[in-house]
Amino acid sequence: MENWFSSGGIYLLNNIWEKIDSEEDLTKEELCCLLSLEDPEQLELLYQKADKIRKKYVGDEVHLRGLIEFSNYCRNNCHYCGIRRDNKKIKRYRMEIDEILNTAILASHMGYKTVVLQSGEDMYYTTDKLVELIKLIKSNADVAITLSIGERSYDDYVRFFEAGADRYLMRFETSNPELYAKLHPDSSFENRMNILKWLKQIGYQTGSGIMIGLPGQSIEDLAQDILKFKELDLDMIGVGPYICHQDTPLAGNPNGTVEMTLKVIALTRIVTKNTHIPATTALATLRPADGREKALQAGANVIMPNVSPVKYREFYELYPNKICIRENAKQCNSCIKRRIFSIGRTISKGYGHSLKKKMDNAIAL
Repeated sequence: MENWFSSGGIYLLNNIWEKIDSEEDLTKEELCCLLSLEDPEQLELLYQKADKIRKKYVGDEVHLRGLIEFSNYCRNNCHYCGIRRDNKKIKRYRMEIDEILNTAILASHMGYKTVVLQSGEDMYYTTDKLVELIKLIKSNADVAITLSIGERSYDDYVRFFEAGADRYLMRFETSNPELYAKLHPDSSFENRMNILKWLKQIGYQTGSGIMIGLPGQSIEDLAQDILKFKELDLDMIGVGPYICHQDTPLAGNPNGTVEMTLKVIALTRIVTKNTHIPATTALATLRPADGREKALQAGANVIMPNVSPVKYREFYELYPNKICIRENAKQCNSCIKRRIFSIGRTISKGYGHSLKKKMDNAIAL
């Protein structure tokens, strides 16, 4: 990634700070300038300004979403992902419907007001099975449901929504179509963008996100990603570092950095204002001591503790060395709460629904 200061980008930081303070839109060039910051005092100022905007638009509450990783089978072969179809070294698993339901009920009893159902693109879970699961969870647990299960048909998304799913998370990882194509042999950038539009049209609270530090990614790409977040008017945005997996075609590449991830989180908050932004597990994996706390202090307002049964956790290996794979759901819950309280934040007791205006053309239930 090139440095915009060293490559002749002449921008007056004071003018950019003033634009942030007055909540004016930032240009791509100004975002590139801020993404190139390296001075610790300037970085701290950036994080403080993002945190101020976070406090104004989403408050001090941190929303907890219980993450259930229910299958690591995937039909796709994304070059960065440890559960890609052609990785023969990983042990595959699937949770049965009753097991997923019981995990969601446990999450509800622990106080989580959202569960995130995440898997690879595993077509073993037919539309009918997932509709049944969604209805069972809604009938037995007082939670919002986020789905993160990849690309399906428009009709599938409608059926999931009508069954009771509230949100859908569909990351695009990079807004550079050429880089997207290099990383995703089984899907197209255009189709991914179309699906995000479908989800909003149907009425989902829609989330997406990117990885920081992908091989071939530039600072300009990251600036464009942030502008794409704003263009899509997303309800949720996940920003986490790329962590290289040894059993993928990208083996041997360096990981993304904590510093660049924090910069992108801060600028995402500054640009999108009232979007929900998680402090990701990947960030905490690179910086276990305080990675999530630093993200919360740079603009994030969501954490997704893992509530999956411990016996499965090590096998949902999107990237290696993931934290918390030996802790049970109650241990994760206690740890996360201590971390949140340690920085003076509170835990939301609500569902954490989108703070944006409801879509006028949402499908009526």
